[in-house]
Amino acid sequence: MPALSDIAQYLDELLRIREIPDYANALNGIQVDTDAEIAKVAAAVDAREQTIQGAISAGANLLLVHHGLFWGGLRPLRGPALRRVDALITHRVGLYSAHLPLDAHPTVGNNILLARELGLTTTFGFARHQNIDIGVGGEANTPTLEIIERASEFARRYGGLVRHSACGDERVTRRWAICTGAGASHDTLAEAALRGVDTLIVGEGAHWTAIDAEELGIVVIYAGHYATETLGVQALAADLSATFAIPWIFLHAPTGL
Repeated sequence: MPALSDIAQYLDELLRIREIPDYANALNGIQVDTDAEIAKVAAAVDAREQTIQGAISAGANLLLVHHGLFWGGLRPLRGPALRRVDALITHRVGLYSAHLPLDAHPTVGNNILLARELGLTTTFGFARHQNIDIGVGGEANTPTLEIIERASEFARRYGGLVRHSACGDERVTRRWAICTGAGASHDTLAEAALRGVDTLIVGEGAHWTAIDAEELGIVVIYAGHYATETLGVQALAADLSATFAIPWIFLHAPTGL
């Protein structure tokens, strides 16, 4: 069985952890170390008590997540924050987190995998963050309501509900883009408008994004933050399983958002 250090070296290189820019609180890579040999991997979107306890119950001693422990910034180890860390250390479970490096990956990334789930063919990168395209985009000739229905079917599998900005019944998507998670923002809407994108698929966005989108002539499909970021951790865990000959499971813990 491999050591976490060996798995982490593989993941760091695969995901280009040191090259992909990210937010300070992402802390990509090993967030909680363990000296135990890794017998089983659990994949989850979020590092939370439910998934940590699920990993322990399943006999997994590596939890692979998209959202790690530190999004709230500096805070004392009390209450839920203490319980999460204490459970990981007590049960010798390692925690590895990959945020934007996983979103952006060309084969196991959230964005490319969501495009495939929706039957869309990628031809360009999208959602520029510093020097990296995090999302993807492409051309189509598909009724927008059909894409919305595909997104709805996908989201329902992961406990989500799709919403969308104003969309006429006869509207056809010619150029689309995807940015999973909190993908609707000033930057992505401006980029979409600049690049002629008429349909933007995201996880979530603020109320004002639907208003701005309508005035820009863009339909935004809000397919759920959680749902749109389930695919990458599963693909990454499956890759680890094939590479290191260890079993893996997915811990489904939907937020409804």
